[in-house]
Amino acid sequence: MFSRFRAPWGRVALVLLLSLLLAGAAHALTFPELTGRVVDDAGILDPATKAALERKLAEFETKTTGQLVVVTLKSLQGTSIEDYGYQLGRHWGIGQKEKNTGALLIVAPNERKVRIEVGYGFEGTLTDAVSRLIIESSILPRFRANDFAGGINRGVDDIIQAVSVDSEEWKARAKQRSDDQPDLADVLTFLFLMVIVFIIVGSIARRGRAQAQAGPRGRRGRGPIILPMPGSWGGSGSGWDSGGGFSGGGGFSGGGGSFGGGGASGGW
Repeated sequence: MFSRFRAPWGRVALVLLLSLLLAGAAHALTFPELTGRVVDDAGILDPATKAALERKLAEFETKTTGQLVVVTLKSLQGTSIEDYGYQLGRHWGIGQKEKNTGALLIVAPNERKVRIEVGYGFEGTLTDAVSRLIIESSILPRFRANDFAGGINRGVDDIIQAVSVDSEEWKARAKQRSDDQPDLADVLTFLFLMVIVFIIVGSIARRGRAQAQAGPRGRRGRGPIILPMPGSWGGSGSGWDSGGGFSGGGGFSGGGGSFGGGGASGGW
C-alpha cells in the first residue's frame, strides 16, 4: 500500500505516520547483524552468488559515493516490508552520512515480498517510480520462477545503473508507465492515513491536557512524550575509508546515512 505514494503530500503523510507509529513500535523489531554488503539471513543464496554480489557491490562503492546492501530476511516480524525497511536502513546507517546515498534491496521470501529502500540522497535518481519499474520488470518475473539469485542480481545491476550512468533513461522509462500518475486509490489511501494521524495526534493532545489539569501530583512518575522525526535516528557517524568502503572501527558498516521512506515494494 505505501509503495504507491508518489505525490509530495503523500510522502509527507507517510513519514509523519511512520514517525508516530514508530514511537511505540520500534522496540518490538529485531534486525540482523550487518556482516557485509550481502546479509543472507534467509539463506536463499549459494556461496558463489553471494561472493559475486559482494564483489559487485564493493566495486560500486569504490567508484561512487553510494552504498547498496542486499538483505534477505527470515521474517518481517508481523510488520510491513515498508515499515521494516525504513527502520532497518536507519538502524544500519546505510550510506554516507553527509550525502545519505544509501539503498537496500530487501527480500522476505516467507512473506513473498521485495522492496527497494532508498536513502534521502538517492531519491532524486532512484525515484519511487524507477524503483517500482525495477521491481516489476526485473526482479518479480525471476522470483515467480523461483530464481532468487537471478532476480537479486538483475535488481542490483539495474539499481547501480539507475543511480550512476543511466539515471535519466530510467526516469524516462518509468514516466511512460500508465500507472505513474496518482489515481483514486492514492487519494483514498492518503485520506485514510491522515485520519489515523489526526486520531494519534488528538489522543496525545488529550493526554497532555489531562496531565496539565491534574497538576504536579497527577503527573508524578510520567516522562515527556517524545516523537521521533525524520533525521533524528541514523547509524553512528562512521567515515568513508580510502578503499571505497565505510569504516566503522574494523569491520564493514554503514556510514551513518538516513532514510525517509522512499522506494517501492512488490510481491509475488
